[in-house]
Amino acid sequence: MLHRIALFIALFSFSTLTFAVEVGDIAPPFEGVDEVGANVSFPAVIDGKPTIMVFWATWCAYCKAFMPFLEDIQKDYGTDKINVVLINHKERGAGDPAAYTKTLNFEQISVMEGDSIGDAYSVDFIPGLMIAGADGRMAWKRKSTDLPAGQKVGAFCDMKVREQLDKMLAAN
Repeated sequence: MLHRIALFIALFSFSTLTFAVEVGDIAPPFEGVDEVGANVSFPAVIDGKPTIMVFWATWCAYCKAFMPFLEDIQKDYGTDKINVVLINHKERGAGDPAAYTKTLNFEQISVMEGDSIGDAYSVDFIPGLMIAGADGRMAWKRKSTDLPAGQKVGAFCDMKVREQLDKMLAAN
């Protein structure tokens, strides 16, 4: 009897685990709404291009530090070669994400109220920074860092994203 109870507990515990989306996995599909109320459907937004996915919040200093770098990435690579999808996550009523995205000077696809999407992708910290390939597979995912918020972390993420995009675009 004790053996059956232990087996039940082990199976129940395993069934409640959330597995992180890892490099090589098919990116989970999602539906969201942008800052003007239009539907955003993933993976349809990939449109055959590498897609940078940033899970962010208005209160996140790391997120704000990375946005100017993301603007440069978008301008350097061009909207014909890459997509940028910003998914507001863990906002918790702290700011106005729609107003913030309007201040950004680069083309992006924004998803408001993306907590369920972040949960599906197992985003535990922000910015959650990932790149989905043109085929919908996760090609790169940022690891946690102990760098201080500001230029250092922004430059570090910029370098990593560019390295991955260069590899992906050279392969095509």
